Amino acid sequence: MNTTFAEDIKQGLTAKNKHLSSKYFYDDNGSRIFQEIMQMPEYYLTDSEFEILSLQSQQIVDALDFNEPFNIIELGAGDGFKTFKLLEYLVNANIEFNYVPIDISQEAITILSEKLKERLPKLSIQAKVGDYFEILNAESKNDIPSLLLFLGSNIGNYSEEKAVNLLQLFNKNMNINDKLLIGIDLKKNPITIHNAYYDKAGVTKRFNLNLLIRINREFDADFKIDDFDFYCHYNPLNGDVKSYIVSLKSQTVQFKKLDFSVEFQQNELIWTELSKKYSLDDIEALSGQANFRIKKQFLDCKHYFTDSLWEKLA
Repeated sequence: MNTTFAEDIKQGLTAKNKHLSSKYFYDDNGSRIFQEIMQMPEYYLTDSEFEILSLQSQQIVDALDFNEPFNIIELGAGDGFKTFKLLEYLVNANIEFNYVPIDISQEAITILSEKLKERLPKLSIQAKVGDYFEILNAESKNDIPSLLLFLGSNIGNYSEEKAVNLLQLFNKNMNINDKLLIGIDLKKNPITIHNAYYDKAGVTKRFNLNLLIRINREFDADFKIDDFDFYCHYNPLNGDVKSYIVSLKSQTVQFKKLDFSVEFQQNELIWTELSKKYSLDDIEALSGQANFRIKKQFLDCKHYFTDSLWEKLA
């Protein structure tokens, strides 16, 4: 039994304002549903970042200003779908570098490595499985300059305070003049953002409710899925998209493996995810708080998204 997950369930569902961490969305079925989300026409984020990395790889590499072989260290590499375009450009341009994908999942790293070796046989891969910061700390001990990749708008899943703390940890484990390329979703027409997270086909609803199905399976709980719904809200003033699971009636859920139960009131919420959007001024402030300087913003043609290149300050 996953004891951390169990503790987070107990703590989150007995809190005054119930919450569950979005990191638990990604069991096998959750990962498959998220692939569906990324293919939805409303979900602009994937296409926007793919466009940037497909059309601006040369400009990104030029802006790195590395005059020697370097490492590309990707944090949470996943399936490597978007990163492939950048790697392909570098290999075809005969630029000397090592790709160091890091993920906590051995399976994900194995699949990614095999796929890349097949598609880019000349690519130098030094895949790592484990904790970001332990591996980053070890990598920073050598003299090879590094580009860290933190793509896919992952920073948006952190509150502002936690985002600054995370970025300061990145900074602490980097060398002077190392670079960070960070994917950040931008504030835009609120309707565009609302539609991306509150799709008519209900895929995002299935993604959220799958978390309850996972808890039923792993902890012998008895969530009745039809008695819960999904709600999502975007606040264009602070950039927060918040997702919730809604209890449709007063009910009690038993967690047999955890030997406890939880009462839900009708219309009570479980907060599941934050997806924060930033303005360019917000990004400037965020980078400064974490002791970085912005070198360049790489935006898609609609200015929906940026891959923002930051340089570590002394």
